[in-house]
This record gives sequence, C-alpha cells and structure tokens, in this order.
Amino acid sequence: MISAYSNKGEGHTESIEWLIRKYNVGGLCFIKGGPVRQAQLASHYQSLAKTPLLISQDAEWGLSMRLDSCISYPRQMALGAIEDEELIRQMGREIAMQLKMVGVNMNLAPVLDINNNPKNPVIGSRSFGEDKQNVSRKAMAYFQGMQEEGVLCSAKHWPGHGDTDKDSHYTLPLIRHSGKRLRNTEMYPFIQVINQGISGIMTAHLEIPALDSTSGLASSLSQRITTGVLKEEMGFKGLIITDALDMAGADASLEPGDLEATAFKAGNDILLIPSSVPKGISTIKKEIRRGNLSWERVEKSCKKILAAKY
Repeated sequence: MISAYSNKGEGHTESIEWLIRKYNVGGLCFIKGGPVRQAQLASHYQSLAKTPLLISQDAEWGLSMRLDSCISYPRQMALGAIEDEELIRQMGREIAMQLKMVGVNMNLAPVLDINNNPKNPVIGSRSFGEDKQNVSRKAMAYFQGMQEEGVLCSAKHWPGHGDTDKDSHYTLPLIRHSGKRLRNTEMYPFIQVINQGISGIMTAHLEIPALDSTSGLASSLSQRITTGVLKEEMGFKGLIITDALDMAGADASLEPGDLEATAFKAGNDILLIPSSVPKGISTIKKEIRRGNLSWERVEKSCKKILAAKY
C-alpha cells in the first residue's frame, strides 16, 4: 500500500501509475491534497489497476485530518466525553460516506491507545481517554458506524502506543510493562473490538521486551507479537496492516526489501508505505525460494485482502 498525494505534480502521478501498471500494487494510502483532486485521481488509478485497489486514508476526525476544505469532526478525546454513543456511531457513518465520495474504502482508524502517559508526544487528543472501558465503548461505536457504511477500519496502534514519551515517527519507543499489565490494560480495547468484528488492526513500531526479548526489534516486525499474540493468542482473523514502514520506528538497520520481507514474515498482510516496492517484491520472492516463507502464507494474505476488497 503505497503513499499517494493529490497536491503534487505530474511526475508524482506518473510514478504511481508506473507502480500500478508494472507491479499491480495492492493499494494506495492518500496523504495530503484536496477532496475533488483526490476523488479524480482515485478514479484514475482504479481504472489502471488490474486488481481493484484498496485505498486508505488517515481520517480519525474526518477527511480534514488529511485534506483541505473538508469538515472537521471532534478529536477522539472530545468524543470520549460524550455520553450518547449513538452520536459517535452516526459520526462514523458520516465519515465513511465522505471517505467513499473521495474514493477511500479503508479508514486507518480508530485509535485504541489509552492516554495513560501525559508526556506522550503523538497520541494525546487522538485517544478516547485514559479509561480502558470508555476507550473500548467509544471505539466500538465509531468503527461499527464506519463498517455499517461499508468502509473497512484499522484499529491502532497495536498492542498500544499510549504509555510512552517517545514518538515512533522519529525513534523506537520502549514499552517496559509486563505481559500481564499489557493484556489487562493496553491490549484490552483491542480484544473488545476483535470480539465485535473489527475488519483490521494496525501494528505499531514499539519495542516490547515482555512480548519479544529481541533487542531493538519493532513489534510490527516481530513474529512472536504479530503472529504469536495477535493471530494465535487473540484469535484475530481480519486484515493486519503495518504502521508506515518509512517511519524511523521501523528498523532503520534493515535494507529496503529486507524490511518489507521481515514485516510480511512477522504476520502482516498489508505493508503500508514500503521503502521500495521493487525490492520488497524481489526479496519476498527470494525468501520463498530459500524456504524461509511459504507460498501458502502468501496466498492466505492475498485471499484475505481479495475477500476484503470484494
């Protein structure tokens, strides 16, 4: 799932067209621009795609999070204070309808991180609050509204980016809590939305020794965390998408191609904003030839994605 803009020039558009035609990429993530330009580009890119594209966007408080001249809804912290959750469900429906109008079929939301660290530089008002049960209830109302309108969701940032004073866009945050604490607190909202049928979950770039003791390994790249905990222990069968692989929290020591292959082997279905599409595909093919990755694993993710697109 490659990044796309509706406020860049012809050269950018041509580079996206080339990746769609040559590599049949699975999807796009629109970053910045305007609603009319994005709708036109989304339609154009879909017309070039051999397999329909899954198009995503960060729209936690609506399209205005990413696009100009759009309605801005309350941030999640304000929603956490609303008593009538039906209003949040209605907001989810409205945002979903607007997303579909600009060609988007997957919202990279809601945020399920618990706002339990006042020094957190990146979550804050993006969280529904500090109470895990309230976070769960509000997130359920929001994602159910969106999914009722036919838009896929991606709960983030699993297994919980709330209790850190670092931003994974710039570094790899370290979460020192025990496995018991993580399951009782940070993972609690994720468990609730899994049980209620959320369509997708985004894996975060966090170092969590209690779940995987490998030093410097991001949770998004950990097979123990993504496959072992999320898939096997939690029983999640929906789409698993990485946080953006161009963030510094992803492993900077891995070369383009190796980063994508590591993320895929960890258990992610969708690789968001890869460092290199050609090298990613080439390295994954090499890993299959070497016996480090099975065709069955590739087919399983492909079938999940195709079913979601359908």
